[in-house]
Amino acid sequence: MGATEVIKTRLTREDKARVSAVTRTELLTESVWLRRLVLRELLAVQPTHAAGAALETRGRCSTHRGSASRLNVRLRTEDRLLLHERAAARGMASATYISVLVRSHLRSLAPLPKGELIALKRAVGELGAIGRNLNQIARAANEGRPIAGIGREEFRAILKICEALRDHTKDLIKTNTASWAAGHAEADA
Repeated sequence: MGATEVIKTRLTREDKARVSAVTRTELLTESVWLRRLVLRELLAVQPTHAAGAALETRGRCSTHRGSASRLNVRLRTEDRLLLHERAAARGMASATYISVLVRSHLRSLAPLPKGELIALKRAVGELGAIGRNLNQIARAANEGRPIAGIGREEFRAILKICEALRDHTKDLIKTNTASWAAGHAEADA
């Protein structure tokens, strides 16, 4: 059963300021902090099942949620600014950035933003096309058929293109992995 009842109290300005300072350092709302305090005191005075259960379940997530549920997170102002910067560097909304980071941490994934993933998929497609063309050329050469316009220099050029694409892809993956670990890639990197 959800909490529906309200308790009201008045404090001096000094006590209210102290409560505000404590809740800020603990990243809590005053309401949550006060509820915890009340439940802790009730448990100390008269250990009841309801108060004990409320304290025991504090901080636990419900397992009866849908496949995509909402979660509220409190951040310090300076962390929020860093979050916005890093999300913007990735071209993502802050909530999406946090979601990707949490999911990647929980599932040990190396996250790739949509743009980088599309670029990698294109590179893989191009490599596939080059491979098919090379197979056709090799098959023709093995069968003794003449290969018009293709010589050693063309094959060397194709090899250089493949090596450059491979190196570029490796660098992209390395930079992506490092940028997620550090927050975001530097603009001049």
